Amino acid sequence: MENKKELRNWLNKMELAHPLVIAGPCSAETEEQVLNIAHQLKDTDATVLRAGIWKPRTRPGNFEGVGALGLKWLQRAKNETGMLITTEVASPTHVDLAQKHDVDIFWIGARTTVSPFIVQEIAEALRGTDKPVLIKNPVNPDLALWLGAVERFYEAGVSNLGVIHRGFSTYEKTRYRNNPEWQIPIDLQNRFPDLPLILDPSHIAGRRDIIFDLCQTALDLNYDGLMIETHNDPDNAWSDAAQQITPETLDQITVDLRIRKEEGDAVEFRNKLATLRTKIDVVDHKLLEILGKRMKISDEIGKLKKDNNVAILQTRRWNEILGKMILEGEEQNLSEEFVLRIYKAIHQESINHQKKVISN
Repeated sequence: MENKKELRNWLNKMELAHPLVIAGPCSAETEEQVLNIAHQLKDTDATVLRAGIWKPRTRPGNFEGVGALGLKWLQRAKNETGMLITTEVASPTHVDLAQKHDVDIFWIGARTTVSPFIVQEIAEALRGTDKPVLIKNPVNPDLALWLGAVERFYEAGVSNLGVIHRGFSTYEKTRYRNNPEWQIPIDLQNRFPDLPLILDPSHIAGRRDIIFDLCQTALDLNYDGLMIETHNDPDNAWSDAAQQITPETLDQITVDLRIRKEEGDAVEFRNKLATLRTKIDVVDHKLLEILGKRMKISDEIGKLKKDNNVAILQTRRWNEILGKMILEGEEQNLSEEFVLRIYKAIHQESINHQKKVISN
C-alpha cells in the first residue's frame, strides 16, 4: 500500500503543510459561527476546516447537528478563505450531499467504524474517489476492526486513505476522555507503515489543557497530522465545549510544537531515535498502569483473606504463577532470570499491599 506516499503527493499538489493541520468546531452551529472561525483559521497553520454537520450522539436529546444546511456554510467558508473543508459522513446519503457541496475530505466517525455493514455502504458510495478519506479508530480498542474498515475502502478503489486516532472508550475513569492506547496505532503503523496517521487530541483529552502534550507525543511518534477542535467561543459551544480551543491557542500550539525535519543522516538518526524512545515511554506508561491495576486486585485479595482469616502467602499459587510466567516469557524472548527478578519484585509488592490491608 502506498497510501502515505499518495497523501503526501496530495499535500504537495495542494501546497499544504506537512504535518497536516485540520481545525474547526466540533459542530457547525450557525453560518456566522462557521465563517468567523474559518476567517480566524486562514492565517494559522490549519489548511483544512472541519465541522460536524451530522452529530451522532450517545443518547437522544443532545444537539445532533444542523444537517445538510451546514454544508452550505462550509462551502461559503471555503470560497471566502481558500481553505479546504471536511466533515464526517455516516451514510451514503451524507456522502451524496457532501459531494454536491464540494467537500474536499471525508472522515468516517468512530461509531461508524464499528459497523462493517455501514462502512461497506459508505465505501461503495465513495468508490473510486480521488478525494482523501480518513477513518477514525472504532470506539472500542480493536485493531482488526479498524484495519478492516481501511481495507474495505482500499478495495473500493479509494487510494487516498488515512486514519485518525481519537482514543478508545473505557469504563474506568482516567485522566482522558478516551484512553489513547498508543500501542494500538503504533501496531497499526508497524503493520502498515505507509498509512498516514492523524491524531485527534480533542476527543482523547476531553479537556483543552492537555491537548498540546498529546500533539507533541503524536509528532514524536511520526504522526502525519493533527485534527484539533477549534471554536471562536469554546465555553459556549453547543457540543464538547470543554475540549475545544480558540484559533489563537491553536496558532500558539503549532508554534510551540517540535516538528522534526529530514535534513540529513544525523538528523534522521536523531529523529528515529526520538521516535523509538517515545514508543518506549508509551509502553512504560502502560506497564505502570497495568501494575497499578494488579495491585488494586491484590488489595481486594487481601481484604478477602482478612475476612476469611487466610494467610497472605500461598506458596503453591506462587509457584504456579512463576512457572507459567517463565514459559510465557520464553515466548516473548525474555530470559528466565529476568522474568524471575521481575515477578519476585511484583510478588513482594503484592504481599506488602495485602499486609497493609490486613493490618488496618
